[in-house]
Amino acid sequence: MTQPVPIRRAADHRPGLLDLFCCAGGAAMGYNRAGFKVTGVDITDRPNYPFTFHRADALAYLAALITTGEIEQYAAVHASPPCQAGCTLTVGTNASRGWGRTHVQLIPELRTLLDATGLPYVIEQPNGNAPVRADLRLCGEMFGLDVLRHRVFELGGGWHVPQPAHPRHRGYVRGYRHGVYRDGPYVAAYGSGGGKATVPEMQQAMGITWTDVREELTEAIPPDYAELIGRARRISMSGVAA
Repeated sequence: MTQPVPIRRAADHRPGLLDLFCCAGGAAMGYNRAGFKVTGVDITDRPNYPFTFHRADALAYLAALITTGEIEQYAAVHASPPCQAGCTLTVGTNASRGWGRTHVQLIPELRTLLDATGLPYVIEQPNGNAPVRADLRLCGEMFGLDVLRHRVFELGGGWHVPQPAHPRHRGYVRGYRHGVYRDGPYVAAYGSGGGKATVPEMQQAMGITWTDVREELTEAIPPDYAELIGRARRISMSGVAA
């Protein structure tokens, strides 16, 4: 009887990228497109995450990788820690309404660990009061998207990403603000009600089709952002263009 021929799978020689606080993988998809083999870590189970995933506390997981030396399997680290402690929208709303909930600021401890890896890294946050350097600023209009989603990125480890020009916005973000409704080309990919985007609208606007969970979409960055950053990192790696 003819024996079955074993299937030989090609080895994956792409450089590894560790995606901390990964949520559903908006950044991960961009890095994947840029040529990285992505591994995500989040404290909440993320069944929609499209790549290798580990449910764990991101800081503890990173510390263990450093201690064991397993961090050497990665060429870079991306981190999107919870932004509530520094987000202008959250801080302003809480103050105006007298809400007293305290959010833990993870960035100083995270940065210490990232520096200890010796790897190039990215810390992503919304524009606001978070203690990160704005080494790079990105907006959806830079990519022709129907969502603005302004974000700042601290680039650690001695590398940089060329700053794209920030085109003039084409109009308003659709929805109610201060009791006034405005129409516009951009959807509000956060919250719910008040003219905020529907799930299909957020998926379309950001280019994220693999999850339909509103909470995941409202926290995600468009893959185009991370693809831009990932391609710059690939170019910086031994002069190899992505």
